[in-house]
Amino acid sequence: MPKGLFVTLEGGEGAGKSTLARILQTALIEHGREVVLTREPGGTPGAEDIRELLVRGEPERWSAMTEALLFYAARVDHVEKVIQPALGRGAIVISDRFADSTMAYQGAAGGIDLARLKALHHLTLDDFQPALTLLIDIRPETGLARTRGRLGQEVRFESKALDFHQRLRICFQKLAADEPGRFVTLNGEEDTNTVATRALAAVMERLSDE
Repeated sequence: MPKGLFVTLEGGEGAGKSTLARILQTALIEHGREVVLTREPGGTPGAEDIRELLVRGEPERWSAMTEALLFYAARVDHVEKVIQPALGRGAIVISDRFADSTMAYQGAAGGIDLARLKALHHLTLDDFQPALTLLIDIRPETGLARTRGRLGQEVRFESKALDFHQRLRICFQKLAADEPGRFVTLNGEEDTNTVATRALAAVMERLSDE
C-alpha cells in the first residue's frame, strides 16, 4: 500500500486554489493514485454547516476569535472523518485551505496573536500538519479582481477592506519563509498551466521522498 500524503493549497482570495486542486487531482489519478479532494471550512456534513456560518453575512458578523473557534470545530471534524481515514488507506488528500489560513485570516489580518492560535491547534489536533503546502502568492488587487461577479453569496471575506487582504499576503509569505521544508511558493500571477506544472512537480517530488 502506498503511503498517504496530505497536501494543502493556500493563498489569498482569487489565487486559483480550487482550479489548481482539480488539475492536481486529475493528474495524480492518471498516475494511479487515489485522490481525495476536499476544502476548508467544509469537507464533512457538519463542517459544511459551519461553513455556512462563516462565509455568508456581513464582513464583521463574527469576531476573529469566534471565527477561529468555528474554524477549528469544523477542522477537527474534517480531520477525524475525512483526512486521517484517507491517509490511513494510502490516499493523497488535497485540501483547499487548512490551518495556515486561520493563522493568516484570524491571526495576522484579524489581530489574534499567532501563539494563541498555535496553542489552539495543538489543543485540538496535536502536531497534525500537512506534509506539503503549496502557497499561491498573488497580489491582493489581482486576486480580488478575479472574484468580482463570483456566483453565490460566499463573499464575506472578499468583502473586507484591501488592507486586510494585504496583511493576509504578508502573513502567508512569512509562514512560507519560516517553514521552507513544508511550503512551496508558486507565482499566482503566472498562467494556470505554468502554476499547475510547478505544483505537480512539487507533489511528485514529495511523493518520491516518502
